[in-house]
Amino acid sequence: MNPQKVRNRYDAVIVGAGAAGLSTALGLYRALENKNSKSGLSPKVLVVSKLQPLRSHTGSAEGGIAASLGNQEKDDWHWHYYDTVKGSDWLADQDAVRILAEQAPGIIVELEHDGVAFSRTEDGHIAQRKFGGHTADYGGHPVRRAAYAADRIGHQILHALWQQCLRHGVEFAEEWYVTDLVVDPPTDDESGGHARGLIVLDTHVGELQAIQADNIVLCTGGAGRLFHTTSNSWDLTGDGMALALQAGLQLEDVEFIQFHPTGLGHTGILLSEASRAEGGVLRNSQGRAFMQDYAPGHGDLAARDVVSRSIMAEIDAGRGVADPSDPAGPHDCVWLDLTGIDSQRMATLLPQVTETIHRYAHLDPTVDMVPVKPTAHYTMGGIPITDRGRVYRWQDGRCRVVDGLYAAGECSCVSVHGANRLGGNSLLDACLFGTRTGQAIAAVMANAGKPNDMADASPLTHALQKRQAFMDELLSGASKTDLSEPALANDLDEASDPDDSASPNNPYALMGQLGRLMEEAVAVRCNQSSIEKGLHSLDQLDADAKQLRAHSGTAVLNQEVTAIMEVDNLLILARAVLNASLKRQESRGALYRSDYPQRDDERYLAHTMIDAKEVVSWQPVHIVDMPPEGRNY
Repeated sequence: MNPQKVRNRYDAVIVGAGAAGLSTALGLYRALENKNSKSGLSPKVLVVSKLQPLRSHTGSAEGGIAASLGNQEKDDWHWHYYDTVKGSDWLADQDAVRILAEQAPGIIVELEHDGVAFSRTEDGHIAQRKFGGHTADYGGHPVRRAAYAADRIGHQILHALWQQCLRHGVEFAEEWYVTDLVVDPPTDDESGGHARGLIVLDTHVGELQAIQADNIVLCTGGAGRLFHTTSNSWDLTGDGMALALQAGLQLEDVEFIQFHPTGLGHTGILLSEASRAEGGVLRNSQGRAFMQDYAPGHGDLAARDVVSRSIMAEIDAGRGVADPSDPAGPHDCVWLDLTGIDSQRMATLLPQVTETIHRYAHLDPTVDMVPVKPTAHYTMGGIPITDRGRVYRWQDGRCRVVDGLYAAGECSCVSVHGANRLGGNSLLDACLFGTRTGQAIAAVMANAGKPNDMADASPLTHALQKRQAFMDELLSGASKTDLSEPALANDLDEASDPDDSASPNNPYALMGQLGRLMEEAVAVRCNQSSIEKGLHSLDQLDADAKQLRAHSGTAVLNQEVTAIMEVDNLLILARAVLNASLKRQESRGALYRSDYPQRDDERYLAHTMIDAKEVVSWQPVHIVDMPPEGRNY
């Protein structure tokens, strides 16, 4: 899929090829198609991905995509709107949530037309299932709102969008890694700055290249690898968010990290919320279905933050169970009981859940109870954007848009999730706001007249030289060390020990240490002491990261080189998460502080806006027509 030659300049560069990146590309091309008969536009657009697109993490989404289609029971987008605001613990921006809920049905129809093979009802409509926090009549009984494709909806969406991009001739650069985002600082009190371009590493030949672009879109996904136990794939290292911080921009609400309640045992592999929607029940060591004690109205289908905290409360009370694969190990799981679901129904509607349990737990979910524990799953915060995907700075009490810079998907924060995301809303967010971002760029292109030649390329040239010096230093380490490949392999084995200090030149071991640090500091619950201890420990990891060097003298297909840069990204992001968590002295949604156990709307009904210098400012939440109220399930 790589082009014959990546140009030095494009009209638009999209970084990331998951649902958000592909939706942005399609939105852009389709909008321009509608204008082409008048303008004759023929844009130069490139999608850069550090993976082959079909390996993007979107493919792992299982349960469903939310929309008030009403195909199997009465539904209304106003109910979806309410549920999302309530689920966010009133931290979501209500104007953005309204767009999400109102336009969701149209996105589902568009995906169906693009080839997504949704599961169907007997009369041929798109089938829907219940998902946690989605209700009828403003908080009433759970409603079937999640459109699904068995338990492989992400796989279906990713393949359909990718095929449509190929049909439209979208140009891809696969296995290229973006190392730097170059943004000019603001020139006046109105501006937020101007995006110049990117520095990218072609891993196939091991060479860096500067790319100028009139429009840059960051669609790089989340940062689950901040934590040791995560449902995220190895590549979700917060690259886009770190690029923004390093470019002098801010992140919004990064203290809110969602832990999915049902990660498989000690693997962290996701067992979809669909497993509970189809009849799965959480039980403690006594066999009690405990969620009715914590959420009497919704039980196992309460919002994810509520279920995750409830599981941890059972474990803390001594009612946890050991993973059967380690019966003498800690009792830090609970049971997911799927035995009440008919085996044929399991095979039809939950094939991936069933296969995962068979393969990784060696259990049969039709007869065995399955050990689960919360697993890091989603970053609610990210790069602050408008509802058209434009990145902005929050300064002096107002938004200052960064010209030419956009974002979409999990790395961004249009603030439709607030402090806690409802299941099914992430795919919707990525597809809907990705499409809107592409349309916004097309409108800019259509009205731009002649392309901006951006004659002053000196900031980009300087960034390229700086990154090349960094690369040269990394690779020069190979000639100064006598570590052999077997020695490196031994280091990788030792990465499982968080206290190991015998492998100072191993990015993977360092990632393992960071994951355990973050779990101790802020996973599911935290307090000032745990956060401050995490920040203190982070200082040593920062020092260790500065000593990392490659074990090979070539950058060609050298995964260690990119791993070292991913470590840098995770460390800068970890510091932002911890500092934002420290500043928010309340409990809200996914952030539970045991030293401040109550929500505090008087002081903290606001978004944190944090930069790389650890400066935190506060942006008011956009309240439209739903003033904050209690949040019970």
